[in-house]
Amino acid sequence: MTKAVQFVTLLLFSLVTGVLWGTWFSLSRSMSEITPGTFLEVGRLMIANLGGPMSVLMPSALLSGLVLCGLLFRGRHTSAGLFASAALVLMLVALVVTLTVNVPIDRQIQSWTTAALPPDWRATRDRWEYYHALRTLVSLAALACLFASTLSTVWRSAPGTDQDRFRITALGRPVAGTAGAGAPSINSRSAQNQSSAGSPGRPSRRR
Repeated sequence: MTKAVQFVTLLLFSLVTGVLWGTWFSLSRSMSEITPGTFLEVGRLMIANLGGPMSVLMPSALLSGLVLCGLLFRGRHTSAGLFASAALVLMLVALVVTLTVNVPIDRQIQSWTTAALPPDWRATRDRWEYYHALRTLVSLAALACLFASTLSTVWRSAPGTDQDRFRITALGRPVAGTAGAGAPSINSRSAQNQSSAGSPGRPSRRR
């Protein structure tokens, strides 16, 4: 169950981060270099194409992340749970920035026309670009934390970790289920030593 939720959460976080990263990397960095007409046309197309899907993807990613945190902490995966919690908080920050800054600006842009741009339209555009870069950076950090959470659970369950190492009790016997095949115990070694000590050796030659 946990693995399936991890997969879904990684997929949703990757989709959200990919949308934000793609628009910032390909367009937002050059927004100040395009003409007002192109800015309005591209802006409206982006709002129409991304508004609906992102309104589903971001809440779904948060819900999946919340379920994942509960499963990890219930399964006593403390490190993985902490990383997943950090990812959840960071993605929540990205959602808050989106709803409080970028979405209201998007609504303003939809009402603009090329013939009647507001006097401060450049300042509004730059403000949108700044907060878009901010939420992109935050979402990248969230995705990195989620990958760290997943890797943490993989390393914990991998053979050769602390849970699967060969451990010796006070009596010199390996703990059940931990010794590898063919691994000698302390008792067998001591028996061999006693057998060696008790066997007659070659008489030494005296001169």
